[in-house]
Amino acid sequence: MRGITKALVGVTTAVGIAAGGMVTAGTAMAAPASVVQEQAVSGEAGVLAVVNLGLDTAHAKSWQCLLRDRGYSPGTIDGQLGTNSWKAAQRFFDSLGYYDDAIDGIVGPNTIKGLQRYLNLHGASLAVDGIAGPATKAEFWDFAGTHRC
Repeated sequence: MRGITKALVGVTTAVGIAAGGMVTAGTAMAAPASVVQEQAVSGEAGVLAVVNLGLDTAHAKSWQCLLRDRGYSPGTIDGQLGTNSWKAAQRFFDSLGYYDDAIDGIVGPNTIKGLQRYLNLHGASLAVDGIAGPATKAEFWDFAGTHRC
């Protein structure tokens, strides 16, 4: 019995080391990319997360340029919608009366609702539900492609 226990502990240790350590073995292998993206959208991830909501770099740059051109500095125009870009968007949505939460750069439900209201202002017919689903991402893609840097 002792031999079996030693063998199991040895295998568990080898798997843990291969996955990056005993402490991280369970979490490193458990969360698929879609869960990590979902956490970033819901605000559970760190503030420095990049959340492009389905935009490629060119479309994200266009969105950043739109924010800049409206007087809301998104920071570097790099096609990565990080904290500064989303703070700019939150300030922009707030100026329109579409956002009433902390200006924190975290893409949570209130930020998504502000985006949905803004997209609806420009012809979309989105449910304002705070969920960045396929319809919201598609409308954001289409809208972001209309502005040029």
